[in-house]
Amino acid sequence: MVRSMTGYGHAQATLHGRDISVEIRSVNHKFFDFSVRTPRGYSFVEDKIRNYVKERVARGKIDVYVTILTVDETAAQVILNKSLAGGYINALRELASEFGLTDDISVSTVARYTDIFTVKKAEQDEEEVWNDLQTVLSEAVAQFIAMRETEGGKMRDDVMSRMEHILDIVGEIEKLSPQTLENYRARLRAKIEELLGDASVDEQRLLTETAIFADKIAVDEETVRLRSHFDQMRQMLDSGEAVGRKLDFIVQEMNREANTIGSKCQNSDVAHMVVEIKAEIEKIREQIQNIE
Repeated sequence: MVRSMTGYGHAQATLHGRDISVEIRSVNHKFFDFSVRTPRGYSFVEDKIRNYVKERVARGKIDVYVTILTVDETAAQVILNKSLAGGYINALRELASEFGLTDDISVSTVARYTDIFTVKKAEQDEEEVWNDLQTVLSEAVAQFIAMRETEGGKMRDDVMSRMEHILDIVGEIEKLSPQTLENYRARLRAKIEELLGDASVDEQRLLTETAIFADKIAVDEETVRLRSHFDQMRQMLDSGEAVGRKLDFIVQEMNREANTIGSKCQNSDVAHMVVEIKAEIEKIREQIQNIE
């Protein structure tokens, strides 16, 4: 299945007192370029996420965003520093007594001194965290890949359609080649007869010159190679592998064959066909830049 390098996936679930959310998105890139953002205290899962995604995705600039919120109140404990709190209270009472102020000390007053509290989180079970995160990650990646495959299918259809159009043009060029040669032979004979007048034409020399010209304009090797490149491209598109970089190389070869045909053509119709072929190849190249 052909895949686009552009994709998006998102999944969320609450497992073992944790609300876990994973978002994954990607754009085009020549290689596998990966980044992940996790909450503080969960960096131990970053390499695991990277390896999980890399096993399933070959290319693209991929960003993964992970959110983990604790919804289990027993997962954290708030500890009061009684000694420090007492120090604050005594200091406030001394302040009131010294300056004749109203002693209006309350819980809310003391609670403003946040350093009297220490939040102690329950020790993380890293294996449990990863297993839960992997459950959510797998769903997000599945959505992500499905979107890539949907877009990739459209790209494949477009590339195949343009390939078939180019093959039709190649067939027309092959049909015109013999006619081009015959037209040259006729023009050469007419020119020779005009120069020689009543003298007889040297048929052997005419054949030799025609053969030399035929060799110069022959494009059968190029058209055969073009068809071969198309066959390779079709096989790659149907292989189910990540073939974007290989396809890019084949497109370069196709363009080279089209340029050679253009340099050999002695027919204005063929010249216009070559321009059309190159335009279609360029459109194929643009699509392939998006294929994984």
